[in-house]
Amino acid sequence: LKLAYRTDADRIADLLPPGLAPGDNPNVYLNVYCVPILGEPELGVSTKIEASFDGMAGLYCVGRGIDQEAAIFISQELNGQPKFPCDISYYRLGDYVEATCRHQGYTFMEFKGHSTGAVAPTPGDNEENEWWLKYSRAVGGAEKEYDYPPHVVRVRSVSEEVHVENVDGTLLLRDSPWDPYTELLPMREQLSAQLVTPAHKAREI
Repeated sequence: LKLAYRTDADRIADLLPPGLAPGDNPNVYLNVYCVPILGEPELGVSTKIEASFDGMAGLYCVGRGIDQEAAIFISQELNGQPKFPCDISYYRLGDYVEATCRHQGYTFMEFKGHSTGAVAPTPGDNEENEWWLKYSRAVGGAEKEYDYPPHVVRVRSVSEEVHVENVDGTLLLRDSPWDPYTELLPMREQLSAQLVTPAHKAREI
């Protein structure tokens, strides 16, 4: 389930770490998914904003909530992927689609809608650059000191849309001290909602 909404350009700029520059559009991209990881389904939600690094366009991953604890810490340690634990309900029943994301007792995102039918997939391959940050703070917690200073990690992926459906629905962001979307990335306009089945062709970190 791919969702997009428009926020304020200055909010995007405030969230980006040094070295990353805001992209062309002040949009937030939410992706709720269910994929097989470690031999079982993983439910997850990713939040990305447009950003460039060294003149290369891409998406900065603000966070990725998942329901598998085993994959959280190893992903952070190895590659800097910003995963955190999240309870997610995501299902389709007929043409009805619902997704709910909950963290530390707070439901911070809900979507409810109905599929309006299939549309033609975008032809050809889609190449995407995603930015993560890998670092290790200094032992003892000294302010602004690092054992491994922040590095930008480029994640290049190539995929092709196989099946796409438009969804007529409403995205609701709720107040949460753990996931402050309403404060840091407030929604000014809901842009799109689609069910997308991709064929993944390549991924390099």
